[in-house]
Amino acid sequence: MSKLAEFRQLEKHLAEQLQALENLKGDAGLKKEIEFETKLRDLLAKYSYSLKDVINLLDPQSSRRAPVAAPKAGTRKARQVKVYKNPHTGETIETKGGNHKGLKEWKAEHGADTVESWLTK
Repeated sequence: MSKLAEFRQLEKHLAEQLQALENLKGDAGLKKEIEFETKLRDLLAKYSYSLKDVINLLDPQSSRRAPVAAPKAGTRKARQVKVYKNPHTGETIETKGGNHKGLKEWKAEHGADTVESWLTK
């Protein structure tokens, strides 16, 4: 894209964003929210309270709850059981990982790709 085309495209996007901003400035709902936030912050400053203080005052249990988005360190999803069936012998091996003695022997004897094709679950 040429510099001139890029400039005109950015200029067009800027004009669209300015129009959207002007539309929001006239929105009654936005004006009410701004007024509420201003009055709330003035009230908090008047009584030397923070937003956390108000939350603790209204909902004392909130600080004791575990955060929803923060997973525990060291926990991970359990591995699924994989079942391999040897078509030559009919023997089956169930394992959650690739560190199974019998599975390693099969892979050494028949090749990893061939053994992986024996996966049933």
